[in-house]
Amino acid sequence: MMKIALIQQSCSENKEANLKKGLDSARKAAEAGANVICFAELAFEPFYPQFQNPDNPSEFAESIPGKTTDVFSKLAKEFGVVIILNLYEKDGAALFDSSPVINTDGSILGTTRMVHITEYACFHEQQYYTPGDNGAPVYETPFGKIGIAICYDRHYPEYMRALALAGADVVFIPQAGSVGEWPEGLYEAEVRTAAFQNGYFVALCNRVGEEPKLTFAGESFVCNPAGEIIARAGEGTEEILYAELDLAEVHRSHAKKLFLRDRRADLYRDWGF
Repeated sequence: MMKIALIQQSCSENKEANLKKGLDSARKAAEAGANVICFAELAFEPFYPQFQNPDNPSEFAESIPGKTTDVFSKLAKEFGVVIILNLYEKDGAALFDSSPVINTDGSILGTTRMVHITEYACFHEQQYYTPGDNGAPVYETPFGKIGIAICYDRHYPEYMRALALAGADVVFIPQAGSVGEWPEGLYEAEVRTAAFQNGYFVALCNRVGEEPKLTFAGESFVCNPAGEIIARAGEGTEEILYAELDLAEVHRSHAKKLFLRDRRADLYRDWGF
């Protein structure tokens, strides 16, 4: 059994205050028995891509490991928990939307970088981010195998299937989704379908709160390998969403027993996949 906590919090322009709030929430979640704690996209800073034509976006970015990962590594080691962050990463001249995964001993298991980078109104991400260069890793933790799909990557069936083929039990989605961004019902339906087709739990942790150009919705949720919602946070609320996951459901899923078994990878290559 894995108990997870999704931290749904708003952000001010004060990164230090946001970071303190995040640390307090993570400590509260750990004390409540959470094994894996996940934050939303850019959880400790403004959502930079809402503004276009940045003068020097690298001034906002940080290294991994670095100041933020260091303080959460201490907390992870203190409580023996796994923590999934999302940061604006600087690596040499490259800038990434990145989720470092901190293990129970405080070490960084690895960092997932967003692969697909969009560009449209209030989401000018191609002006800030370099496309991720380290694939779709799955991390072995003491509580189960976890994969990360950062925000826009969740729209790509190829990416979500890659996490299944690599053995993910749970896929966490650090998200920055605004109010009314997608047609009614599609926000959840897309993720539920991915969980069902791939046979894993999905835990989407969304940003929340009003910012200069966007209002982020919250409404974080968790669904099981049958595509059923098992936990949901409120719209516009700051809260910690908890869910207990029975990973035996992964092995009993339709995807594991049928869909993945009956794949025709020999044909897909000729189809351009």
